[in-house]
Amino acid sequence: MPGLLGKKIGMTSVFSADGKNVPCTVIEAGPCVVTQIKSEEKDGYAAVQVGFQDMKEKHATKPLLGHFKKAGVTPKRHLAEFKNFEKEYNLGDVITVDLFEGTDFVDVTGTSKGKGFQGVVKRHGFGGVGQTTHGQHNRARKPGSIGACSYPAKVFKGMRMGGQLGGDRVTTQNLRVLKVIPDHNLLLIKGSVAGCKGSIVIIEK
Repeated sequence: MPGLLGKKIGMTSVFSADGKNVPCTVIEAGPCVVTQIKSEEKDGYAAVQVGFQDMKEKHATKPLLGHFKKAGVTPKRHLAEFKNFEKEYNLGDVITVDLFEGTDFVDVTGTSKGKGFQGVVKRHGFGGVGQTTHGQHNRARKPGSIGACSYPAKVFKGMRMGGQLGGDRVTTQNLRVLKVIPDHNLLLIKGSVAGCKGSIVIIEK
């Protein structure tokens, strides 16, 4: 679907027409520059590659510098591809937040906050200290028994245990667009979006 790259600014709240206080996420959506046009004949599929946020030339690899030079644009830090644009674009064209004018709902993809290695209470919502089982005595935040009997004498794959939490690619679907502010390339979206402040997100119609 058509979309843009953006940066999560943070969260705030706005008042709706009926006086309700609505929590929303502020996203700086674009401006993005078209860096490549992919076609069925050459690439096997049709898509538009866009770049977001300028980058110093010394920080770009030589192949990427050649890629940007061919498109006639300055080096960009982030690249993404989108399909099914209603309008035809050429290399170097700028796509702004105006793309979402008149759009009611969007999908937003981001990288969730990394929380490191976490136990079963935080990671999977185990009962913990108030719901001790397996005669745990003084180990109330531990998982308890995880295996079966002498048969099958193993721990099944997918057992909910402690481990790495967060840092995943998360897509939140059908978020309502509250407001588009073209002057500052801002998009106000109802609810929360995965990622920390300043993280890069993908917004799709």
